[in-house]
Amino acid sequence: MAATNYKILFFKILKYTGITFSVLLALMFITPLIFADKIREQVKKTANEKLNGELNYNEANVSFFRHFPSLTLSLTDFKLNGSAPFQNERLIAADEVAFGINLGSLVFGKTIKIDQIFLSNSLINVKVNEKGEANYNVYIAEKEKEKEPEEASDTGLKLEAIEINNSKLVYDDQSTEFHIDAFGFDYLGNGDFSQAIFALHSKVKIGKLNVIYQKEPYLMNKKVDGDLITKINTNSLSFVFEQNDLFINKLLVDFTGKFDFLKDGYNMDFKIKSDKSNLNDLFTAFPPKYITWLKDTELKGNVDLLLTLKGRYIASQNIGPDLNLDLKIKDGFINYKKSAFPVSNLNIDVATKVPSLNPELLQLDAKNLSLNIEKNYLKTKLKMDGLSAPDIDLVLNSNIDLEKLNQALGIPNVELKGLLVSDLKAKGKLDQKQKLFPNASGSLNLKNGFVKTKYYPNPITNINVVSKINNTKGTYDGLSVVLVPAGFTFEGEPFWVKADLKNFDDLNYDIKAKGTLNISKIYKVFSQKGLDVDGFIKADLELKGIQSYAQKGDYSKLKNKGTLELRNINVQTEYLPKSLLIKEGIFKFNQDKMSFNTFLASYGQSDFKLNGYLQNVFNFMSSKNGTLRGSFTLNSKYINVDEFMSSTSTTTTIDKIPATTENSPKPATQETGVIIIPSNLDLQFYATAHKINYQGLTLQDGKGAVKMKNGKIVMQNTGFNLIGCNVTMNAAYQAITPKKAVFEYQIKATDFDIHRAYKEVKMFKEMASAAESAQGIVSLDYKIKGRLNQQMMPVYPSLIGGGVLSIKDVKVKGMKMFNAVSKTTNHESIKNPELSKVDIKSTVKNNIVTIERFKFKYAGFRPRIEGTSSLDGKLNIKMRLGLPPFGIFGIPLTVTGTQDKPKIKMGSQGQDIEETKDAEDN
Repeated sequence: MAATNYKILFFKILKYTGITFSVLLALMFITPLIFADKIREQVKKTANEKLNGELNYNEANVSFFRHFPSLTLSLTDFKLNGSAPFQNERLIAADEVAFGINLGSLVFGKTIKIDQIFLSNSLINVKVNEKGEANYNVYIAEKEKEKEPEEASDTGLKLEAIEINNSKLVYDDQSTEFHIDAFGFDYLGNGDFSQAIFALHSKVKIGKLNVIYQKEPYLMNKKVDGDLITKINTNSLSFVFEQNDLFINKLLVDFTGKFDFLKDGYNMDFKIKSDKSNLNDLFTAFPPKYITWLKDTELKGNVDLLLTLKGRYIASQNIGPDLNLDLKIKDGFINYKKSAFPVSNLNIDVATKVPSLNPELLQLDAKNLSLNIEKNYLKTKLKMDGLSAPDIDLVLNSNIDLEKLNQALGIPNVELKGLLVSDLKAKGKLDQKQKLFPNASGSLNLKNGFVKTKYYPNPITNINVVSKINNTKGTYDGLSVVLVPAGFTFEGEPFWVKADLKNFDDLNYDIKAKGTLNISKIYKVFSQKGLDVDGFIKADLELKGIQSYAQKGDYSKLKNKGTLELRNINVQTEYLPKSLLIKEGIFKFNQDKMSFNTFLASYGQSDFKLNGYLQNVFNFMSSKNGTLRGSFTLNSKYINVDEFMSSTSTTTTIDKIPATTENSPKPATQETGVIIIPSNLDLQFYATAHKINYQGLTLQDGKGAVKMKNGKIVMQNTGFNLIGCNVTMNAAYQAITPKKAVFEYQIKATDFDIHRAYKEVKMFKEMASAAESAQGIVSLDYKIKGRLNQQMMPVYPSLIGGGVLSIKDVKVKGMKMFNAVSKTTNHESIKNPELSKVDIKSTVKNNIVTIERFKFKYAGFRPRIEGTSSLDGKLNIKMRLGLPPFGIFGIPLTVTGTQDKPKIKMGSQGQDIEETKDAEDN
């Protein structure tokens, strides 16, 4: 009886369960049909009201079964464009975008609530341009207004979950030059997004992750798998990363921390930690070039990694967070391509601190860096505080075969050999300004060294260096370095140096050097650049003395002699934008003087032939304070002064990056600069040049004396021929910054052809545009001084000077000012005046040319002119047009306006021209 009752109860339960299931199943089919139109209309209405980006899709389907058990509105072939200025580019494109519908709001509420979003096979393309304008601002926020309590929108967004499957995420921020690609992107995030404070639980998987910063790839094709818990406070824009376990390829990283948005910056406290990882796993997270190496390399060892970034970042106040990095590798093992000599016992213990992200505050503590190759060893300890003037504590011990080390590590593109033996200790402050050098003792020796690269077929061989370093005073004057000897053989040519250097504060030197250096071929060994250079240095020198002997002029105590021969050498210096090619030159050293004959050189299009001498050469080369003195005669067929102008390029070097970045190289922008004269030169030249080009001027048969001292050039009694006119001048020039220079200039030009100057001299045409139709001969005697800008052009408001323009015979034709005077006074004959034997005196200051009163006679008239004009063409000229026959009666006139559009009126009341003072005038 009891068994029967149980059987009946079981069938009843099964019956009612089946009925319930059938009803639910029927409702799942019927409900979407009943509410489909309502859902579509309200979602469409919300999209139109809330989105300012163009939205398109093919079909809209409502179903429980696309993302069971959620009821979803699915939009297929979904496309949403970004906000301005990216309104014509996709923000999101997906095979399907589905919105999860809250059933309670659908059945019982007046509004429909969306609590889930699903994206499948999508492209999420986030862009920010250089101005910081983003494409994701497509949601139109509600304007603040009073609402009745019962009012609500038709459709509400109260997200609790976001799911993204098999998608691609691109983040391209050109304002920070930061780029991310994520391929095969899967994401599941759960949390109540509508709350002010909520916890976001996330699972993320990325098949390939690329991270590129300033065109440099940091992560490429990395797999990411992580479980993340983040607390978000939307009121204060604060993020707390509580638990974040990330796999980057095989490397497990624990990421925790906090990030707050401040009014003018950020407050952060990040910690990235990886404990007891494998050395091989660490390298799987490295950039691509190391991954190629990793495929052929056996790596073992335990790794502990800790990176912290803590503090405020406020760019406007130059405040930065503190960066700490600790790296420990224990019992490391490296073997490239199964070398017979692997690296073993690799141990690294390095702690680095960069307070406020300021490199000058760097604290490096490398407690241990050691390895073994069989019985060979390398052991190093280094502690360093500071960067420009660091405190150093160094211990270096090695007895290592470089060939075995090279094979074990697989160093690319270079073949090394030789035994490196070192025993060196150094402790103290390295400060060039204070002339401090760490206490040091020890040696650094290389025996039977060998270097060969893929860039050149032949190696540098027989590299032998025996050096001893000692310092017991912690200063420059206590430092001594002995090389006994240092040498090598290259292309069958041996070269060696012996040196004994003491007291670097007042250098006591004893140097012998002999041999040939093929500079271009040595350079080819190490680099592919500069392959067209073919030069060498041949030395046979003996230099012995004390630096102060040269400074005091005690040249008899010096024992410098020998020769140094240069041929086809390119010399580059920070002071000049192009390289100077020394075609040939033989220097002879005798005590403190280096003399040379027939020194041939070229610079761009310019050529030079020098004879003379240099003095204080060794002091100049060994000390920043040393001044190079000399006297030369210089001859040139052609000098292009424009090529000597310094320049800085803002080109960004762009390596090859993946096409997915969609970034194209930006063209270089070139900024010119003034000619900079080094301050530690004291040189005299007597120069002759057949032809000189400067800013469109062609000067013929130039000659004169030039003195260069304390960063200033002085030209005395310089003469040249310009468009048939003999010119003599004196000048002084000095650069103040790379973009500013000052000058003084005195010129005397006799019988200057105005019409020819206007046609052939660009500067004259720009500064004297009124001379377009003038013809005749003038002479000029003028002094002026002022400032030059970075294009080596005068800054007009800075010009101060004066002089005399002597008119011999000049016909003024078509000059607008005289045309206007002729029309105003109704005297046609004054339209094209002729001037003869008139001296016009003027001064220049604050952009104003003041013309002193001058008179001339023409066609019975006796004009008298005085007044001012600005260098940019404004006029305030007073005229008295003396009428025939004797000019006793005259018509007073004023000329205002500009040279192109003069305004003439009767009377003597003019309009003062406003002065333009030099912005840098103190």
